[in-house]
Amino acid sequence: MTTIKGPAVFLAQFLGDKAPFNSLDTICQWVASLGFKGIQIPTWDNRCINLQLAADSKTYADELKGKVAAYGLEITELSTHLQGQLVAINPAYDVMFDGFAPKEVHGNSAARTAWAVQQLKYAAKASQNLGINVHATFSGALIWPYVYPWPQRPSGIVEAGFSELAKRWLPILNEFDACGVDLCYEVHAGEDIHDGITFEMFLEATGNHQRVNLLYDPSHFILQCLDYLQYIDFYHEKIKMFHVKDAEFNPTGKQGVYGGYQSWVNRAGRFRSLGDGQVDFKSIFSKLAQYDYKGWAVLEWECAIKDSVQGATEGAVFIKNHIIQVTEKAFDDFANSGVDDAANRKILGI
Repeated sequence: MTTIKGPAVFLAQFLGDKAPFNSLDTICQWVASLGFKGIQIPTWDNRCINLQLAADSKTYADELKGKVAAYGLEITELSTHLQGQLVAINPAYDVMFDGFAPKEVHGNSAARTAWAVQQLKYAAKASQNLGINVHATFSGALIWPYVYPWPQRPSGIVEAGFSELAKRWLPILNEFDACGVDLCYEVHAGEDIHDGITFEMFLEATGNHQRVNLLYDPSHFILQCLDYLQYIDFYHEKIKMFHVKDAEFNPTGKQGVYGGYQSWVNRAGRFRSLGDGQVDFKSIFSKLAQYDYKGWAVLEWECAIKDSVQGATEGAVFIKNHIIQVTEKAFDDFANSGVDDAANRKILGI
């Protein structure tokens, strides 16, 4: 078994226009002061990283690592959640997702997809240059608008969707493979990979590509009413990343999973700061330790109620207190009788 690394924090939700959130140096100083040991970097924010330069220049990547290390931190992973989303977009969401891409490709879905694919390829090489062997992303979605079968889904549309999704991702996966980096998809509503079954469908469509892996975030399963503990039993060999995020689901006689088009604070299912929701993190950390998870525990803060600074401050302590220092001996070693193979055979009468 392996002791989980952490605590770490995903910077995406904390970056802003005011200090200490407006530069990599100042935000590193801040998160280190809270007790975090690592940072997960959103690659779309130039305040944190020049992604293309990190892919093209080992010198730049080393300098970036050094800057972060000066604050006692490690870069745990890079993230291309926004770019990954743009690899596959149903036309229903075309206009809304333009904001994730540069203005020069707005209104041009083909150019936007090509830009996103190149971003992912940069991320593969940048991760390699940084000495990181896992990467976080979204799958994007071609068939998400048809998740609820009304009107009845046309025959073959799901298969066609996953076939196309795999076709778009395979060149990216091959680039990650060449760089020795696992691509970890965050299983998330709004993505074609949104639960265990859809992950298996995508994995099969890619020919069981070895670089198709998982970012585990139990908060998204609370909102789907999915057994997030058994999920670990099913997919622990593929879980290479872990977002520590809490959530709660409080259905009423007026709303359930779909949320009634309400704001996050008024939804039956909503994300919460660590310790304020319903996720059983003691069991999660135990299962991950049991299955020898070797990665980081990374705080992702998304709460409709609590302030982000309070959420981060409490979150660092929460994760630290949940990390299990795994044992190097069996609790009953003191009672070992020391019997050898010959004695065992005698005991069994063989």
